[in-house]
Formats: sequence, structure tokens, C-alpha cells
Amino acid sequence: MEILAGPVVETAPERHTAGIRVVTPFRGMFAVRDKLMTELYAWLDGRGLGYGRTFLRLHVVAMESDMDLEVGVLTDGPVDGDGRVEPGTLPAGDYAVLRFAGHGRRANGTLIDWIRAKGLPMDVDEDPAGDRFGGRYEMYLTDPRSERMKTRWQIELGIHLDRLTAR
Repeated sequence: MEILAGPVVETAPERHTAGIRVVTPFRGMFAVRDKLMTELYAWLDGRGLGYGRTFLRLHVVAMESDMDLEVGVLTDGPVDGDGRVEPGTLPAGDYAVLRFAGHGRRANGTLIDWIRAKGLPMDVDEDPAGDRFGGRYEMYLTDPRSERMKTRWQIELGIHLDRLTAR
């Protein structure tokens, strides 16, 4: 992993998304991600819908068991989902953000350590069954369709800092 920028705190508006959410073992997560990206692009292209950056959102992180993840894209506005594609949002508010290139296994720990060192209120419920994030994403700054080498991907990791009152 090569750090490109950050960590910093940035404020983001609510962002509309369309995505496919699945539960998968950690070991198979990246193969599932790639398959779901292809399925999501085909769904959007088949409807003539424009879209922005692709992201991976981990709703529940449980390294020793199954993880609840979503592969999604930013959209210009609300999208009516159907089948496996669901509309959604990334919440507005402050995010701790780290931009890096390559594999991000260390990026998550680097950013969480920074958040804790600053004493910032992370939007996560820590539970033995897995950490439930209110807003954690990995935004692909490099388009995975045009750059096949994952070690060259530039990624923005964001963790929502505001505590949400309802989930």
C-alpha cells in the first residue's frame, strides 16, 4: 500500500447510490466484488442510466466469519432498484479519509488508528459478531474496467465520524 493523501477529515453531502448487497466470507470477498461490479454495470447500462464512481461498502466487518458488503456506484439522484440492485445513500457528514494505491489491507487499520488517536467519534457499533459501520466505503478513484492491475488502483477509504441516531 502506498499512501497518496491523508488521513484528513472531510465533510460530504448525502450521496445517492445503487448497489448489490451480499453476505460472503472474507476470503471470497474480492472475487465477489469483481463479479458484482460487472453485474451492476450491466444493470445500469441496460437501463441507460449514468453513474459515477464505484465503491465497496462494508456494512458489517467480521474477519473470522461472513461479511456484509455492498458493491455500488454513485448516482446523480435516487434510482429505482429492482432484482438484486437496491437504491441507497452514503450519509452526509464528516468522514475520516485516506487515499492510497494498491492493496488496502493496512489502510483500514491505519485510518482507524488515526481516528482513535485524534479522539474522533467513529460511527461504528463494535460487537463480537462484527463491527457495524454506519458509513464506511472504499471509493475506486481508478476505474476498475480500464485498469485491470489491482495494485495500480487508487482508492479513497472513508469512515463516517458522526454517530447516527437511527439505522
